[in-house]
Amino acid sequence: MIGKLNHVAIVVPDLEAGTAVYRDTLGAKVSAPQDVPEHGVTTVFVELPNTKIELLHPLGSGSPIAKFLENNPSGGIHHVCYEVEDIEVAASRMEAQGARALGGIKIGAHNKPVLFLHPKDFCGTLVELEQA
Repeated sequence: MIGKLNHVAIVVPDLEAGTAVYRDTLGAKVSAPQDVPEHGVTTVFVELPNTKIELLHPLGSGSPIAKFLENNPSGGIHHVCYEVEDIEVAASRMEAQGARALGGIKIGAHNKPVLFLHPKDFCGTLVELEQA
């Protein structure tokens, strides 16, 4: 059912410094920061030949990422995102298998439908499904 790995999301305490590590130290192509108010984050995408890294930073104190940073002040891996052909079909299948969705289907940072799945149902990893 899942397709290719779309991205790995990493929460960073300093978005400018995190961007500099990937751009300047590792020589990667990085996007400009993009505020995504509906998810409470600012994102930067690091383009790799086979996938992307999404750097996440809280957009305001009410951001769900702010709590992650409280518990992990240095930042860290937040979630992995896999592509699916049809998000509705994927959501139905996940529900039928007993997997718990977090918050239902929303529009993600790529302006495509996404669904987050509870880490307790996926080996301790927060999983995001994105319609390809």
